[in-house]
Amino acid sequence: MKNKLRVSENKICPLEHAVNTISGKWKIPIVWHLHQGVKRPSDFFLHIADMNRRVLSRQLKELEESGIVFKTVVKEKPLEVEYELSSSGLQLVAALWTLNDWGKSLLNP
Repeated sequence: MKNKLRVSENKICPLEHAVNTISGKWKIPIVWHLHQGVKRPSDFFLHIADMNRRVLSRQLKELEESGIVFKTVVKEKPLEVEYELSSSGLQLVAALWTLNDWGKSLLNP
């Protein structure tokens, strides 16, 4: 009988880990807007259509847990928070610019 090797969650390649980290409909647009500077949650609704607060909160929390964004509490009552890119987030923006250039080349062969 042949032994089948199974890939465990701990043995994924770096590219797969990166894609999993930024997967989701809104994460890339969120990062893209954050590269322009510090944002409050309400700022995202000015630039990203059709996103609700619950989804935004979840996506920002996941980006924070991944180390891509920093969350700063500005005021406790009423609660006001701001988000900004970490150094890892800035590296992601550089990769997104490269991906953007590749996308342009696909559109204009």
